[in-house]
Amino acid sequence: MIQYKDLRDQPLISVFGGRDVSAELMAEAEHFGRMAAKAGWIILNGGRMGVMEAVSKGVLEAGGLSIALLPGENLETANPYNQIAIATGIGFARNEILACACHAAVAFGGHYGTLSEIAYALSMGKTVIGVKSWEISGMIHASNAGEAIEQLSKALQNRGKQDG
Repeated sequence: MIQYKDLRDQPLISVFGGRDVSAELMAEAEHFGRMAAKAGWIILNGGRMGVMEAVSKGVLEAGGLSIALLPGENLETANPYNQIAIATGIGFARNEILACACHAAVAFGGHYGTLSEIAYALSMGKTVIGVKSWEISGMIHASNAGEAIEQLSKALQNRGKQDG
C-alpha cells in the first residue's frame, strides 16, 4: 500500500503537450512516462488525449503515478491511463496550476495551450525542458525523452542543493 507521507518528497513533474502530435512524439512522451515513473517522479498533466495520454500510459505501465487536471467538469474526458483525475471546471486556467504545482516541467510539441503552460512555468522560475516544442529563451532543449530525463535529473539535483 502507498504511504502518502512517502510521496511528499517525490518530485512533481508537469508534462505539457498537444492533442494532435506525430506518432514519433507520442512514442517519445510514452517513453518519458516510463522513465519518469522509474525515477520515482509523480507526473502532472492535462489528462486528455495526445501527449497527455501517451505520458500517462508510460507512467502506468512502469508502475508510477500520474495525476490529471482536467479543464472541464466531466471526469469522463480523462484518458484511461491516469490514476487520479481531477475535474477543475476552470478551462485553460488549469494550465497555470500545472505550471505552479510542479518542481519542473517538460513540453512535447504543442500549440498555444502548451505555449501558455511553458510561459507560466518559466515566469515562475521553473525548469522547462522542450522536446520538439517551442523555441523560447529560458527553455532547455532536448532531442528526445532520454535527454529530457537527464536534464530534469540535473535540475532536480540543483533544486535540492538550493533547498538544503
